[in-house]
Amino acid sequence: MISSLLVGLTLAALSAGTQEVPAAEPGADAAQPVLALEAQTPEPSVLERRADTYAAFHSEVNEAGRRELTSVLALDETMDSLAAYYTDSRLVDAQIAYAALVASQHPEFIDSVRAIADYYGPGVTAASLMNDPVFVTGFMGADAASDNVVGALSTDNQQIDDVAGRYREAAYDLQGQAWARARATDRRIRLEQIESGSVRLQSPFRMPEGGNGRRLGAASDLFAAPATTPRPAAPSPELSLTVGEAQLQPDERRVGRILAVAALQSIESGDMRAMDVLLADPGVERCIVTARLNLAQCVAAGHFKYEDAFCIAEHALEEVADCLTASRAPVSE
Repeated sequence: MISSLLVGLTLAALSAGTQEVPAAEPGADAAQPVLALEAQTPEPSVLERRADTYAAFHSEVNEAGRRELTSVLALDETMDSLAAYYTDSRLVDAQIAYAALVASQHPEFIDSVRAIADYYGPGVTAASLMNDPVFVTGFMGADAASDNVVGALSTDNQQIDDVAGRYREAAYDLQGQAWARARATDRRIRLEQIESGSVRLQSPFRMPEGGNGRRLGAASDLFAAPATTPRPAAPSPELSLTVGEAQLQPDERRVGRILAVAALQSIESGDMRAMDVLLADPGVERCIVTARLNLAQCVAAGHFKYEDAFCIAEHALEEVADCLTASRAPVSE
């Protein structure tokens, strides 16, 4: 009896589910409210957030190259915007993170990293990368990834040198301007601004998702070229230089560290302990701090505002570019 009742109810439910639904009147769909769900933007990884700082730095370099040097304020803005990146390790960490994203765009390299991690285990592979970052340069695809990293960073440093050339020339040209050859009375304020720059650092720039639809290369390519006199492009590591000059080669230690960060990113999920070790490069950090101190000493020794242009060129730009290079001259035996 009960089973017959259940069968009857089931058949009734099925019959009701197969009844035809009356056709909607024309235009009825447009009147119905539609729930629109916003596309969820994935949160940037820790590596991407740090890389944004490197891109933000190059936006400031680009702005420095475009800035009209017609007032005291213009020189002060350039000095403050650049020096803000030189107080601590953030610029060095950011450059390594950005370059690691460039390296991670090479599928052959990443696939070889994951194959080794599958064979030996992620823990053993990560420990090997931390103990000897140069170890990763022997992986399949590492040569192509290294070339792109060195090429991108060389282009970025060339941009810094180009802008430095403009400020070096301005140090001479501005001597004809009354405001620039007036005795500077703001030395204490200038030194305080250089010292406390990182406190005010905002780093508002955010790289477009996927490098704005393009393959990620030099950070300086994300912006329009600065208004400077064109100079020869930075030499590729494979190209020979003029006879009598030393041919630049990739700095195996620095490039290895960058590739190791890219490798760790591909085999670890969210664990930044090993990556933090590789993102820190004490030697380069000391170089940047020295450049900032030299900038401060240069400013302190100057008596006129046009001398600030020289200090910017010499220490805030050229010396920093030397610190951030991923190339080196071969050591003579």
